[in-house]
Amino acid sequence: MFHRRPSRPATPTVPGRPGSGRPVAARTAHPARTALVALVTGVTLLGTAAPALAVPPPPPNPTDTQLGDARAEQEAAAAEVGRIAALVAGAEAELVRVGHLAEAAGTAYLQAEEALLAAQEAADRAAAELQEAAVAVAAAQSRIADFSRDSYMQGSQLSTSAALLDSAGPGELIQRAAMLDYVADNQLDVLSELEVAKVAQANADSVARAARDEMAAAEDAAEANKAEADRQLAAQQGAYEQVSVQKAGYEAQLQEAQVQLLELQGARNAHELWEAQRRAEEQAVARAAQEAAARVAQEAASVRSGGGSSGGEAAGGGSGAYVFPTSGRISSCFGMRWGALHGGVDVAAPIGTPIYAAAAGTVVRSGPATGFGQALYIRGTDGAVTVYGHINEEFVGTGDRVGAGELIAEVGNRGQSTGPHLHFEVHPNGQLHSGHVNPMPWLRARGVGVAGC
Repeated sequence: MFHRRPSRPATPTVPGRPGSGRPVAARTAHPARTALVALVTGVTLLGTAAPALAVPPPPPNPTDTQLGDARAEQEAAAAEVGRIAALVAGAEAELVRVGHLAEAAGTAYLQAEEALLAAQEAADRAAAELQEAAVAVAAAQSRIADFSRDSYMQGSQLSTSAALLDSAGPGELIQRAAMLDYVADNQLDVLSELEVAKVAQANADSVARAARDEMAAAEDAAEANKAEADRQLAAQQGAYEQVSVQKAGYEAQLQEAQVQLLELQGARNAHELWEAQRRAEEQAVARAAQEAAARVAQEAASVRSGGGSSGGEAAGGGSGAYVFPTSGRISSCFGMRWGALHGGVDVAAPIGTPIYAAAAGTVVRSGPATGFGQALYIRGTDGAVTVYGHINEEFVGTGDRVGAGELIAEVGNRGQSTGPHLHFEVHPNGQLHSGHVNPMPWLRARGVGVAGC
């Protein structure tokens, strides 16, 4: 695979690397020349380069009217829930009351039914007694009929004295005397019993009929009361269920209003947080610009006085095993931004500013990259992956070996970028898209003298 490399004057090659013809950072430079380069670069950054702030779009900011309407809606729903809750409590109490009445009516009906059964049993007993009286009357009538028949067959109605004188002997005399005494004593008793039985029959029949009629009327009344109580209970149960359903509906409205208010309040809080972070970022950029202007002024004074320059805190290239990847101003540090991780540092620089490999290694990916537009991924000999995003043009490709400080690309403004800059990441765990760490302390721990972040 061939990769276009920029035409450059001959530069030193990396010692000890066969076939290495790629340009590397110059090992030495004249102090005055270095200061002039820094001065021109600083002036260019201050005058033309836009700050590379990875600022996300602002979250929605609900108006005070929207928040007030949401609160009013929540309060109205809460008031309606309270009102319907009172109705539910009243309906529940009424349901308990009519339930007790229905239970009492049912008990009264059972009592009436029980009384009717008792009256029927009394009537049955009266009928049995009446039957017994009728049997006794029939027996008495039979005895009288027998005596009358015997008397007739003996010829005539005898007087008591004649019946005794007509006896054949003492034994028959005694027998006839006993019979006459029995008839005299019991004839009147039988007739009296007959009259009493007739009266008892009439009374028992009347009492039985009256008791049955009274108990039947009581049972009908109790059954009607029970039916009415059951109807009222069913109606109250329906009313209770209706207001319970209404209460559930109002509670759902209240919950919806509460959720809406929380969403609006959360959006307002998020927007306020975004504003605070944006102001802090702008203040940080302003401080960085002031510091850069001060350094530029210092460099200019040094050049005018013939002194040297160290190249600043973000000077790219170098001669060590690790180098800073480009020259420019640190415009955004590693850390959380608006709830998301900014996984590297942004170095603002004009388009075309050289980008150098931070460490020796192999290019494992190059080309289009989501968010970065165009990016390079290099796995170093130490296993760490360094990432270079938003590049304008790359000078190496996948599989190429590069040395620390070797020119690999140039700064661009591709992808999701608000100004030309290099987005630089370090993944010590060797993963391409995870395991981010702050590149600045990582570089300082490896001897790269950089300040900030």
